[in-house]
Amino acid sequence: MIPIRDTIESRNYPVMNHLLIAVNVLVYFVQLAQGDRLDLFIFIYGLVPARYSDPFLSAHFTTGQQLFSFLSFMFVHGGFWHILLNMWSLYIFGDNVEDHLGPLRYLLFYLLCGLTSGLFHLFFNWHSPLPTVGASGAIAGVMGAYFILHPGAKILTLIPIFFIPFFVELPAFIFLGLWFLFQVMSTAVSPGTEGGVAWWAHIGGFVFGIICLKLFDAIPESGMTRLMKRGTARRKTRHLQAVHTTTGSAADPNLYGKLVVTPTEARTGAHKLINVPWAFQKRLFRVTVPPGVKDGTLLRLTGMGRAGERGQRGDLLLKVNVKPNA
Repeated sequence: MIPIRDTIESRNYPVMNHLLIAVNVLVYFVQLAQGDRLDLFIFIYGLVPARYSDPFLSAHFTTGQQLFSFLSFMFVHGGFWHILLNMWSLYIFGDNVEDHLGPLRYLLFYLLCGLTSGLFHLFFNWHSPLPTVGASGAIAGVMGAYFILHPGAKILTLIPIFFIPFFVELPAFIFLGLWFLFQVMSTAVSPGTEGGVAWWAHIGGFVFGIICLKLFDAIPESGMTRLMKRGTARRKTRHLQAVHTTTGSAADPNLYGKLVVTPTEARTGAHKLINVPWAFQKRLFRVTVPPGVKDGTLLRLTGMGRAGERGQRGDLLLKVNVKPNA
């Protein structure tokens, strides 16, 4: 299963999430520049359990180098598809977790999840000489937090079946639950890093992400966190919004939906495209939000509803939801 997008829009620009993606990509380019020394680079900056369990091998590394590997292994990747899939998952799930925690606490959360995933891998593969690299463990922690924060969010998912791509929308708790179940089952089939995947790092990161989120939520936000959230607040919602419509009584030909805008857009006005389910397809409508609109205002799209008993067509009524920036 490959996630394509989610339906939860972050209220703040995910500056730290984008920075983490940029650092990972930068380190990947540094890897590409290593040439014949790439294997040595991965061995030094990856996480190699035998470097800690084998006294002969550990003697070749300083204490600083041994500790630094617990950080550096999160930013080193095994190849193009490895970093692409990791960064795509981080892009989809990370913005909403940063939205909840704020940039600085999100960075600390991300690094703690990555560190814990490395410790899990070390514990279950104590004598392995194979390097473990990648942000997967830290991202698993982000996914664990997303599982708690937005279990009902819809994840557009690509499921390739016999080379035929199928796209389905799955609730986040099903998508992430199946993902976690797959990690657990994989430890029985290929324990350790057989096949190049550190399953225990994923499991440890996911579980710790849930625990760490609870711990962070128990600690009151600092003034710096609130200040940074205000500074990164989005001034606009997405130009294209998916609108899920409902119906009134059987005799009511009108359709009802919700359009989300920010306080800035409510004050100055905005133009939006809405994506509305229509029989077995979806239709796009352009909506003008007038300046000075209030929360709860109804916008009427004449003739865009259902056909009534006498052939007349109802309207599409959109209730404006002014969503705070932070």
